[in-house]
Order: sequence, then structure tokens, then C-alpha cells
Amino acid sequence: MSVTHVCARVSGVQTSLIRAEHGCCCFYQIPLPMSHPMKVFNTKLTKLLGIRTPIVLPPMAGASGGNLAGQVSSAGGFGFLSAAYGTTPADFREQLSLARSAFQAPGSQHSAQVDFPVGVGYLAWQLEKSESTLVELLPIALEHNVQAIWFSFGERIAHWIDFVRDHDRRLGKDKRTLIFVQTSSVKEALIAANEWNADCIVVQGVESGGHGLNAALPLLNLVPLTMEAIQDGPPVVAAGGLANGAHLASMLTMGCSGCVFGTRFLLAKESLYTEVQREALIGASSELSVRSMAWDHARGSLGWPAGVDGRGLRNSTVKDFEAGIDIEELQSKFRDAVKQQDVDRCIVWAGTGVGQMARVQSAKDIVEELHRETIERLEAATKLYV
Repeated sequence: MSVTHVCARVSGVQTSLIRAEHGCCCFYQIPLPMSHPMKVFNTKLTKLLGIRTPIVLPPMAGASGGNLAGQVSSAGGFGFLSAAYGTTPADFREQLSLARSAFQAPGSQHSAQVDFPVGVGYLAWQLEKSESTLVELLPIALEHNVQAIWFSFGERIAHWIDFVRDHDRRLGKDKRTLIFVQTSSVKEALIAANEWNADCIVVQGVESGGHGLNAALPLLNLVPLTMEAIQDGPPVVAAGGLANGAHLASMLTMGCSGCVFGTRFLLAKESLYTEVQREALIGASSELSVRSMAWDHARGSLGWPAGVDGRGLRNSTVKDFEAGIDIEELQSKFRDAVKQQDVDRCIVWAGTGVGQMARVQSAKDIVEELHRETIERLEAATKLYV
């Protein structure tokens, strides 16, 4: 390990830093009047976003609202909120307002040089539907000057990226809106990096909760293959089955610039999940995390691109779907379950890391715990060789 002294700006303040390198990545110590100095990561992602912790909250429909996104950004990570499934312009503006209020609170760790350090995620296939009302939400996000836009699952993602770039050019923005593109294969990552000039590539493995490509490779294989293919490219962040700082540390050592934590933030106090959904996550083993189209058939949310399904906690909805129950009956039972908050039939999205999550925490505590655990694992790794 090498150590040097440098100067930098953290949250807009000039300060003296101590740089510590551990081969694959490096982090900084900020001298503070505390017993333990805070260490700040230095990866492509943290530099791109101006954050201290390479943690991203993904846009999760029905879960990652404005308050959660803002709290994650306020804590030093980066939060996305979702614009999907019937969101109205009025509701969307309210969620953006909640996000801004959250990171403007005292003690926020976000960069003072960024006006609105949150992002918004869009399902491109929903934008591409004829007469889609969600198209209205894209210019609203840009008018609010969000720092990043995340696109996933669509045939015309290049078109939507151009939409954002054209908006920035018309306004003559000094800092363009950052584009995150979610990918599930090396081929998709190459297109996003080389043809679309994405600012960040999200590599989603088959372990990921929520919707994803059912033929995707596990992260342990997909990440190194992607890193090898797009050397010297934009930041790559890993998504899928990640639960703790050891997972983040392992992805950093494989060349990623950060990680996406979805299921872990479903357990945040600020998420839109209900108490019964959180209890289901806490009580679940990782073996209960399964892929299925059962929930989409049950709630009538079909239209996903070929090969995409959802990963959640196996329940009676899945069992009935697999048994070939009549779809109308399946949907009727599902509607009743939603009214009664019956998680034996409702959707509880969950990645394979769910069995390693044991409690509800605030978004801030989750970010800080992941930050601390990651530093501990990276430092411990240096003792494995002499």
C-alpha cells in the first residue's frame, strides 16, 4: 500500500487528503476531529458523480421514491427514483420535490457543485409504447436539472439518449446530463459504450431482483468479461445479488467502479415498500429468490422485451402460475391479496442476496455501513499476501 498527501474538494470544500492505494482502487482519508478519519473512495464512478461512496440506488418502480433517492445521495451515495407504471406528471414532480428536500437537509454529503444530485430511471420499452404518457416525464426530469438519467430494456434507447443530449445542447449546459445504460451482456455493454457513448454502464447479472434478462450470466462471469471488452471505457457498476460491503469490495477488485444495491435498499425505512413486504424480505432465505413471469401475468404488466422476467420471493402466485391455473383466477386472487397486503400472493422483489439481509435501517445507515464494511474488507485483503 502506498500513501501520499494531496489536496481536493469534498462537498465543495478545499481540504487536505491522505491518499491510500490498494492496487485495484484507492480511497482517501479526510482528517476530521474524530477518533476515526472518514475514508472516501476514488473510482471512476465517484469522480463522475462527485460522491464519496461508490453505491447506487437503482430506479425501482413502487419502491425507490424521491425521499429514498434523496436520502441515499445525501448520505454520500447516488440515488435514482423511478418514472414508470402510470406515474402522473403531478406525482412525479412531487417525488422530485421530496428528493430535493432530502439532500438539502443539514449534514448532507453531496457535492455542493451539483445542483440536483439524483437521477431518474426509465423503462425504454414503456416510453416506446404508442401514446405513452410516460414520455411527458422525461422533459420534466431534465427541466429539474437532475444529474443523471438511467435507461433500460428497450429497442430505441439510442433515440432517448439523443433526446437528452439534444436538450442539453439547446440549453447550452456546462455539465451535460449523465447517461446510465443498463446492460445484461457483453454485446449490449459494447454498444452502450462505443455507439451510444454512455457515461456509465450498469452490468446486471442474473442474480438481480426485479426485472432482468433471464439468460444473463452471473456477475462473477459477466463483470470480468465486460471489463475486458471495454477497457479504458466509462465507469462500470455491478448489479445483482449484492448485499454487503464484502460484495462491493469484491466487485471493486474485479475492476468495477461501484455497485448497485436494490434489495438492500428495499429494507430502508424511506423505501415505498410496506412493513409486511420488509418483514417478508427479512424472513426470506436466498433460495426463495426465483425468476418468473407469474407476477406480471397476475397484475397485467406484460409487454417486457423477449427474455426479460422478474426475480422475487416465491409464493402462491408463482405456484399457481406454474400449475397452470386460469389467468383470470390468478389475477383475481392477486387483486384480493393486494388489498389485504398478503405477501403470499403479492410481489416482493428480491435478489439472491436477500438471505444476507437481517434488519430495517435508514438509508443513511445503510450507505455508511456498506462504506465501512467495504473499507474493512479491502484493508483485510492486503494481509493475504507479503
